[in-house]
Amino acid sequence: MSDKTEVRTAGAPTPISTFSQGVLKNGFLSVSGQGPQDPTTAEYLYPGDLTSQTVRTLDNVKAIVEGAGGTFEDVVSLRVFLTQRSDFAEMNAIYETWMLQNVPSGVFPTRTTIFVELPNEAMLVEIDALAVLG
Repeated sequence: MSDKTEVRTAGAPTPISTFSQGVLKNGFLSVSGQGPQDPTTAEYLYPGDLTSQTVRTLDNVKAIVEGAGGTFEDVVSLRVFLTQRSDFAEMNAIYETWMLQNVPSGVFPTRTTIFVELPNEAMLVEIDALAVLG
């Protein structure tokens, strides 16, 4: 049986509760839901700006994958949580731009988009990930 390992990086915000930024086991990396937080201060950034929040959130996910020794090419699945259905087109547009810049193979992760209330009122988006390393 392989041990599970906590993944922690200064490139993403430190969890404020009893969960890890990421957990690696048997080559599978689960990345906790990330929001538009500054990695250093944990301040929620870009109030009301979904485009900038989506980029910061994806950058935080990427930092955790890289902190585990992977690249964004290792991400196989993403879940995007939005607070408003009306934000889907805007999120999707910047998501596409970000993916084209960060997944050079063109084999993009699968994705599910869910509409919910998020833990912090400032958050318009949250994204978690599953990656397979190695």
